Amino acid sequence: MKKITLTLFLILIGLSNLKAQNISAPSFGLEGVKFSVKINSIPDSIKIITIVLTDQEKEQKYLLNVNNSKVDTLISSNLTGALILSVPVLKNISTNIRVIPGWLSLVPPLLAILLALIFRQVIIALLIGIWSGAIFINGYNPIIGLLRVIDTYIINALTNTSHIQIIVFTSLFGGVVGLISKSGGTKGLADLITKFAKSRRSGLLSTWLMGIAIFFDDYANTLIVGNLMRPITDKLLVSREKLSFIVDATAAPVASLFIVSSWIGYEVGLIHDGLKMIGSTENAYDVFLQTIPYRFYPILMLIFVFLVAYLKRDFGPMLKAEKRAVDEGRVTGKDVLIGQDLTGSTSLFGNEDKAKWYNGVIPILVLVFGTIIGLYITGINALAAKGITNYGMRDIIGSSDSYVALLWASFSACIIAGIMIMSQKIMTLKETVDAWFMGLRSMFLALIILTLAWSIGAITNEMKIADYIVSILGDSLNPHFLPVLVFLVSAAISFSTGTSWGTMAILMPIVIPLSVTISAYNNFIAADTQLILIGVISSVLAGSVFGDHCSPISDTTILSSMASGCDHVDHVRTQLPYAISVAFFTMLLGDIPTAYGFSPYFSIIIIAVILIAILYIFGKKVDYKFSKVKN
Repeated sequence: MKKITLTLFLILIGLSNLKAQNISAPSFGLEGVKFSVKINSIPDSIKIITIVLTDQEKEQKYLLNVNNSKVDTLISSNLTGALILSVPVLKNISTNIRVIPGWLSLVPPLLAILLALIFRQVIIALLIGIWSGAIFINGYNPIIGLLRVIDTYIINALTNTSHIQIIVFTSLFGGVVGLISKSGGTKGLADLITKFAKSRRSGLLSTWLMGIAIFFDDYANTLIVGNLMRPITDKLLVSREKLSFIVDATAAPVASLFIVSSWIGYEVGLIHDGLKMIGSTENAYDVFLQTIPYRFYPILMLIFVFLVAYLKRDFGPMLKAEKRAVDEGRVTGKDVLIGQDLTGSTSLFGNEDKAKWYNGVIPILVLVFGTIIGLYITGINALAAKGITNYGMRDIIGSSDSYVALLWASFSACIIAGIMIMSQKIMTLKETVDAWFMGLRSMFLALIILTLAWSIGAITNEMKIADYIVSILGDSLNPHFLPVLVFLVSAAISFSTGTSWGTMAILMPIVIPLSVTISAYNNFIAADTQLILIGVISSVLAGSVFGDHCSPISDTTILSSMASGCDHVDHVRTQLPYAISVAFFTMLLGDIPTAYGFSPYFSIIIIAVILIAILYIFGKKVDYKFSKVKN
């Protein structure tokens, strides 16, 4: 009996040692790109160990040093296919890894971009991009890859807690927009601003101011400002081209910049996912706030619109359009049916006869201050839980839970807006709920794109596209030029596809890990790495807005021309020189110098001064010749 017990004991000891001795490596890798290999519980007598990577015909050997009975190193493979990684000296210790050619990692995002260019359908493009990656990862099996798209990547994107929080916030925000729009709140806010439109200058400035005030959604901004200001600017002999430019140039830029808008959940969601890919624990909302001063194009475009309106100077095709309006009294160069409903705006507006400005302002203030209060409360609680007593506002924001704050604020705004509407008997309970649901439905497309963006981000992370690009360009790509290059790529994709959100979805999962990896390759310190990271994130967000602003197939560009009653080709033709001029100087004097540490605030001031000089040098002031309306 004792012998049997001893034998069993020795067997158990042997099995435990066998289990303790193991080799770990990722199940998927790229040819020529390093991956991690770990071996533990190596006998003390072994100081150098050989591991072997084999396929059916070839093998690749690696001679590695053993430290403290362990091996923890990076290796790369020149073999492709289903490989076995083994340690001959440690029998029965092996693992499987599938290695594919490195260039295949580029296929999912490039395929998504190409299909988006061809078919103008970003959802289909993203789906096929995800599918292609799943095919490569799952042994080139298209059926298994297709099934993994839905049961793995999309489901994982939707089951992530932070992703669900973003989805709920975005939906609730849409509900707020629906409530204040249908109740006449936005109409009341617009009426308040238009009281100041008494001259060409004040009319243009009022249009700009309204574009700033309706910051919470670019679609609502475009339709509301264009439709409400058109009769006023027509009376002041402002060309439809000029009106549509101001409408288009304020809609997306202000919505993309403001700390609470329909864009915020989407942008923060993409940033959060990108930070997670690089193992960063930074607060995504805090990073979003850090990028704002570096988003030179939307900031300078808003400043440029103000300058054009205040100085009443124009150049290029816009100058001709303005002269036509003033000299000939023709606000449009082509026949447009004035007052024709081209925008579908009947679903956006409602209860104009009961329009009150505070029904629009109060829910927005609840959103803004609710978010700020939420950030403060969650930040204070997080710091207290860590036992930290000495902190500043930046520490509070950095430790806050932005998703919880946004949820609190959007939910509170929905409740406040609903109570205000029903207490004033503007709408019944049923009508209020219907308006809320209308707002929720308006966000559905954005939520689909966002989910697919998370999914393709998981694909690009799993396929290590950033590592592959670095392995090719690591020693030739200067990280300081990465922000301006990302801006150009973002602008090109956004212009060609007509979607800023789709561009963000495609590029953000690539450029965030790429910036960190290239910075590490060039031995950047932490501060410089963070600077480049902020630069590329802001470049994706700004470049997407620039391309979308210029694109003739962009939804906001089309809506701007339609809501303003302007010929679409005329709108694109007249605003393009303005957009390109602003973008050129933001790249030259913004993206490049700030990547070397130059202050973004000084860049903004310098670019603004240059834009003023351009308007005085190349622009001309348009004055009335026959109109009785006074300047």
